[in-house]
Amino acid sequence: MPDSQAARTLLSAAAVRERSNRILNAGLEGRLAHFTVHPEAIPEAATFVLGEIRRNYPSLEIPFHARWRHFEAGGIDRWGVYEEAVGFADVGAAGRAAYDLAIISVLLDAGAGASWRYHEGVTGETYSRSEGLAVASFAMMTSGLFSSRPLEPFRADAAALAALGRDELQSGFQVSEQNPIVGLDGRLALLRRLGERVASAPDLFAIADDPRPGGLFDLLLSRVEAGAISAPTILETVLTALGPIWPGRISVGGVDLGDTWRHPLVTAPDATDGLVPIHKLSQWLSYSLIEPLLWAGIEVTDIDGLTGLAEYRNGGLLIDTGVIALKDPTDAARPQPVGSLLVVEWRALTVALLDRLADEIRRLLGRDSRSLPLAMVLEGGTWSAGRAIAAKLRPGGGPPITVESDGTVF
Repeated sequence: MPDSQAARTLLSAAAVRERSNRILNAGLEGRLAHFTVHPEAIPEAATFVLGEIRRNYPSLEIPFHARWRHFEAGGIDRWGVYEEAVGFADVGAAGRAAYDLAIISVLLDAGAGASWRYHEGVTGETYSRSEGLAVASFAMMTSGLFSSRPLEPFRADAAALAALGRDELQSGFQVSEQNPIVGLDGRLALLRRLGERVASAPDLFAIADDPRPGGLFDLLLSRVEAGAISAPTILETVLTALGPIWPGRISVGGVDLGDTWRHPLVTAPDATDGLVPIHKLSQWLSYSLIEPLLWAGIEVTDIDGLTGLAEYRNGGLLIDTGVIALKDPTDAARPQPVGSLLVVEWRALTVALLDRLADEIRRLLGRDSRSLPLAMVLEGGTWSAGRAIAAKLRPGGGPPITVESDGTVF
């Protein structure tokens, strides 16, 4: 198989799941360098998550895990209010605007750090972490920061993104010496590369408008068959369309592999030998691109074809509930590079074990994957439970392992 063809096999959720399960199997056999795996702890972890689900959604009517939940921080439907105020001309215009917002906001959603806060002037509320990043990015979008059209502020386009200044993004996040954020320069570079990529690929991003991230909405519409599109197709489109924006990591046969890392236990008879794809932000984005399609009357199938998200809330939950454990507990006290063997193992184990955790939660509820897909388990769910248990165990509620992020991974 040519190297480029082999590389493209890693641009899928199926590859993420398959290779993460290889890491899990190695852990179950005691062959990982940094972690032990304790499947006997899964039932107790599932019970803890189920308690969080019932607290958050007593009726068990759970929405999908998506960026749209964070735009509702404080119980305010920010998108709904703005959509009504703008009065988009048609479904396409609304969809492109929604995609502009979701794509920008997700790309800005790597961890902000424990100290950063965002004060929302309109409501007077202060938010941190993911909610703060969502509210801040929403405010930047509505201010016209990402638009080159003064009379059309609520959009993002290639020209404005490529020319985005550091001072503008710093001001948008309210960053100061007293209010530092992790990875500001990494986020800025990512948005600039997004602008450059969008401008260079009009066949992907300018089907019905000038080049803009939201042009992905029209691209996905072109791939709808019989009124439906699968969630893995959304991810594969995202990975192909946005692959070049990621910082210089692993490239095979000229194919940028983005959130893909090395581990010696994952072997292959081709150029993908030793590579473990994770695609966390791309999958988070894919989950977040589902709802605008539903609003447009498009059915999205095989949502469970996507995987759980390998980030510090889900991964922290597994450590804090004893499902996985560090072989050397002192590793928790040392910041870990994102490409380290330890972090690769942690993230891959998170992906694989979230499937097992979801199966146990379904068993406890008497549900199946159709009535309780993984996207609902995450939302209900594991992400919230990871935050809750972290708050109980550590001052400030930080993760059990500190990762040296560049603002483009976690």
